[in-house]
Amino acid sequence: MNRLVNTISGRMSLRPPQRESLEVLDRITEIIPLEKNTNLQSALDTISSEYPSVTDFERSFPSLCFALATGVGKTRLMGAFISYLYLAHGKRNFMVLAPNLTIYNKLITDFTPNTPKYVFKGIAEFAQQAPVIITGDDYETGVGVRDEYQADLRGQRVLFQDVGPVHINIFNISKINSEVRGGKSPRIKRLSEYIGQSYFDYLAGLPDLVLLMDESHRYRASAGARAINELNPIIGLELTATPYVESNKGPILFNNIIVDYNLARAMEDGYVKEPVVATQKNFFAGNYTQDQIEEIKLKDGVRLHENTKVELKTYHNETGKPLVKPFMLVIARDTTHAAKLLKLIQSDQFFDGSYKDKVIQVDSSQTGAKEDEMISRLLAVEKEDEPTEIVIHVNMLKEGWDVTNLYTIVPLRAANARVLIEQSIGRGLRLPYGKRTGRPDLDRLIIVAHDKFQEIVDEANRPDSPVHMKTVILEQSDLTKKKTVVSKSRIASMVYPSDGETPNQNPIFNNKAEQDIAKLVYDRIVEHEKLSSSQRLLEPAVQNRIAERTAEYMTSGEPEIPDLVEKPDIQEIVKKVTSLYVKNTIDIPRIIVMPKGDATTGFKPFVLDCSSISYQPVEHDILMQELRTQKRTVVALQYGDHREERLQDYLVRGLMNFNDICYDEHAGLLYDLAGQMVEHLQGYLSDEEDVINVLQYHQKQLVNYIHSEMIKHQWDQVTQYEITVSKGYTELKQSAYTIRAEDAILDFHEPVAEKSQIKQMIFGGFKRCLYDCQKFDSDSERRLAVILDRESQKWFRPVKGQFQIFYKLGLDPQEYVPDFVAETDDTIYMLEPKASNMIDTDEVKAKKEAGEKWCERATAYSVSQDGKPWKYALIRHDAISDAMTIEGLVREKA
Repeated sequence: MNRLVNTISGRMSLRPPQRESLEVLDRITEIIPLEKNTNLQSALDTISSEYPSVTDFERSFPSLCFALATGVGKTRLMGAFISYLYLAHGKRNFMVLAPNLTIYNKLITDFTPNTPKYVFKGIAEFAQQAPVIITGDDYETGVGVRDEYQADLRGQRVLFQDVGPVHINIFNISKINSEVRGGKSPRIKRLSEYIGQSYFDYLAGLPDLVLLMDESHRYRASAGARAINELNPIIGLELTATPYVESNKGPILFNNIIVDYNLARAMEDGYVKEPVVATQKNFFAGNYTQDQIEEIKLKDGVRLHENTKVELKTYHNETGKPLVKPFMLVIARDTTHAAKLLKLIQSDQFFDGSYKDKVIQVDSSQTGAKEDEMISRLLAVEKEDEPTEIVIHVNMLKEGWDVTNLYTIVPLRAANARVLIEQSIGRGLRLPYGKRTGRPDLDRLIIVAHDKFQEIVDEANRPDSPVHMKTVILEQSDLTKKKTVVSKSRIASMVYPSDGETPNQNPIFNNKAEQDIAKLVYDRIVEHEKLSSSQRLLEPAVQNRIAERTAEYMTSGEPEIPDLVEKPDIQEIVKKVTSLYVKNTIDIPRIIVMPKGDATTGFKPFVLDCSSISYQPVEHDILMQELRTQKRTVVALQYGDHREERLQDYLVRGLMNFNDICYDEHAGLLYDLAGQMVEHLQGYLSDEEDVINVLQYHQKQLVNYIHSEMIKHQWDQVTQYEITVSKGYTELKQSAYTIRAEDAILDFHEPVAEKSQIKQMIFGGFKRCLYDCQKFDSDSERRLAVILDRESQKWFRPVKGQFQIFYKLGLDPQEYVPDFVAETDDTIYMLEPKASNMIDTDEVKAKKEAGEKWCERATAYSVSQDGKPWKYALIRHDAISDAMTIEGLVREKA
């Protein structure tokens, strides 16, 4: 593997399908020459021998299609392609084609430095000297010409000056089409007095022009295809999520697809939202008129949208990640229908008029100032402060309108299911955080299709469907309005009262000025987490520093402190806030464990479980049918021409590519495991050619399986660890919960009748909990909270990120979040209640080991600072009762 591919993939944080595409390009550059007028047939034969899916370039130059699903990152892949071709092969001239004005403008933005989605982030060479971007709007200035001279803006010839290592031309396809109205050539093909030829001819004459085609399915029409061929690049790189052209007989796949990463794989790997089709339970369309169906779908869509909005707010409050404002897309039949829907949504009868100013109509009926306002609002629909929450459109939102905050689609246009699926979901699949949150409500795109439900389900289940969709039957609870409840630590609530709370309701501070100063003091306390413990906040020297830092922020005017006749005493406020902080926290040190000295890793020998492996040989026959005579011919092809000397080599060669496997150290084990797999295949495949077929065709799956089993038998050996504590205490993080709008916070002392519903409930009424409210996963956890609130000095339920304890189960480290932390007179306990049937599971054991190690290290540090020891206890659920004490539970630990 080319080391540069690894470097670029790492610097640009490429996803696996993007990396795979870059690896393929790297291989292509090894087997065919990147030069003008290459022998097409020879290049095609060479590529087809390794990539059988490529049977025709479909252009007059080598052109390859990378079919990546929407939302995977085609534009970033373009940046990786350009970086690689420049750094590895010195190619300096590129042309990027866009199919329409929207994508054209988007590409210009994404290729411009210091923009949010800049495609060359991480590439140091381009940070030092950014590529020169030439567009369809400025190429006539001569900025893109670097032959013997270039023209300045006054039209005078000047000697060529180096304007950057790479030139990237970004053009809308309409700029280079061979034919325009009136039979005239496009402007780019006309003679330029600056360079003595047309800019098109200049580009076509470049010896290293590389052509990248975004949404390449749009360049198959005769005029566009002819113009592209005339550019005569050294290679064409096509990117699209739909690698086919429509015909009367259905879609026809491209013949030059070299990487095919479809939507089903993208959903399976979690790179896009999970599309879901939803309907009401027991809904029968025949009971309603068309207008009634539309209103029902609209209102159900809004209810789902409102709940998504609450879930996103909860996720923002809990994790601190940016707040995402969702919106709903309504697909109308025509402009008249869209106007009718707009009127309905803006009426007082539609949710009491709450959406009057939150809806826009996007179609060709808008002109002038209204069109400008529509476009402005549409382009800003992702911004939190933009009010639009409903977009009504009529066939105007196609490729290039890339938003990440579309969560609900209500199709009201009469169309077949395939059209609804393909044209609707593509606009809403992108994830706002770049990856899934792990919360189903936030990782899905809902299509509200009461009357089309079965039709869409049937279409999605077809073998050739672009996506297999999940279904949701809406219960009343799905449409019930929800709300977000934020659970702040007790000290944070004292300093930062909830919205609407007045100083009189918060008597700790006398007025708003004191309240504002207290907030500044609290933030300065957080800045001092490197102190050995929170107790040190009470030292006069520390309090003086906090007071000085607070005064500095007061003079900066953020926040603006009201002028009062009697100025608040900052020193007294510091004493009050620090005292409250120490009383209302449990010191959680931030422990960092780093290997010291030599660290080695390896894999233990083991017997490979092959019982689940039953791959069968794959047919490689090609069916050919003569169009005139209808005569059919079958040609048998081999999957690959390369034959390994030993059957095990098919697997060992793949295993060597994993970063955690060193061939020199693990060769013996690799051949042993590969031999076990080969022996298993030979056990049920009698023909050796069939075994070779399976090893060739299913190599990737077999190699991945063997590696996943090796991980289970991996060992690490470190001579010693160095343990450091970066913080003596850490701020108690807030959490957030979603409940029904009408639900109240329950008294945690009261038994729960519906114990199966306890996860949906929020409890309060605590005396010693460090939070105002908490959630429990079981009734036994609620009972444990009763015991802790009665006997401990203080307790709480940690949230993700509070401790940063990690355990390994499988391939990747997982964060462990303990269930409870409680401080008594002489000990701080980390408590983990578990059902008896889960005590001996691998996951619980791994968590227990990680928790005990953390407590051991925390104890060593805490005791050295005159603090309390930490103790870990795994507790059986059935041992928890009101009669038990904390000490009793710990003695009865599992």
